Amino acid sequence: MEYFVSSDQLESLGEKYRQKKQRLVLTNGCFDLLHTGHVRYLQQARALGDGLLIAVNSDRSVRELKGPTRPLNSENDRAEVVAALRCVDHVTIFNEKRVTEVIKKLKPSIYAKGGDYTIESLDVSEREALRVCGAQVKILPLVEGRSTTSLIKKM
Repeated sequence: MEYFVSSDQLESLGEKYRQKKQRLVLTNGCFDLLHTGHVRYLQQARALGDGLLIAVNSDRSVRELKGPTRPLNSENDRAEVVAALRCVDHVTIFNEKRVTEVIKKLKPSIYAKGGDYTIESLDVSEREALRVCGAQVKILPLVEGRSTTSLIKKM
């Protein structure tokens, strides 16, 4: 995958943006069934900076977060679909339940999350990693009625 960034490449990618004085935006998620809520959210996240890296939860971490029946699509398929969006510049897959290690390596300028989160509801280790690297946290509005869980229920 052309846009794929391995865990070992995260530090140098972040450094490349910092050297150019560009803002790299990080967001993360499962992106199991891509829907308009995801697309609008990712477009808004990209508009915050000069580049957007999506950290996609691995199959193992999705099961840990969502239960044994998830994900529906494999991590490589989910990463490829997200990478195909025009607003996405880079994609990585991470194995941990939390995106803390990606934050520590990448040191993004901005961390974006959807409106189902608040700064206070972010994991403590994620918040600390964001504080240490000086990243701004931006909470973006949700698109009402759009969620993977609701799509699965309809099916």
